[in-house]
Amino acid sequence: METPRNEFLWRKAKKRASFKMHLSAYLVVNAGLWLLWLATTFPNYGDNFLPWPVFPMLGWGIGLSMHYIGAYGNLDEKGLAEREYEKLLRQ
Repeated sequence: METPRNEFLWRKAKKRASFKMHLSAYLVVNAGLWLLWLATTFPNYGDNFLPWPVFPMLGWGIGLSMHYIGAYGNLDEKGLAEREYEKLLRQ
């Protein structure tokens, strides 16, 4: 007989797995963007001050960092929910 799954830990594990997939997509896509930039712009690099792949990396990186905080951050959502529940009971 299987032991019942802890739903809180299961949700946390799913968030972490989702972050790892997001991170691998970020790395693969951005590596491709840099290779594309190198193949098309590198011989004339003196004409450009800042390589354009920096912009998608920064924008996507902000979202990726928020995903990381949601997956690995030390936010005790179970404790927060319990405290909010207690407040509601007292009202």
